Amino acid sequence: MPQGPGKYDSECTLVREMAQAQAAIVIVLNGRRGTGFSVQTQTPLGPAVLADLLDQVVRELRASPSELH
Repeated sequence: MPQGPGKYDSECTLVREMAQAQAAIVIVLNGRRGTGFSVQTQTPLGPAVLADLLDQVVRELRASPSELH
């Protein structure tokens, strides 16, 4: 997994701090800096943990695409 700031690192920091979370993932489509993402963790989350979470997101999106806003 790449290290260093992502395209939307400041937004990811804001989300992580507001949620008082140990980790956050922000995905932006067609934002002011284009499409991109940022991942932040304060604990040593391995890529497998993040991959499992994203797999869950994909399953939920595919199960109910009509519910997206």
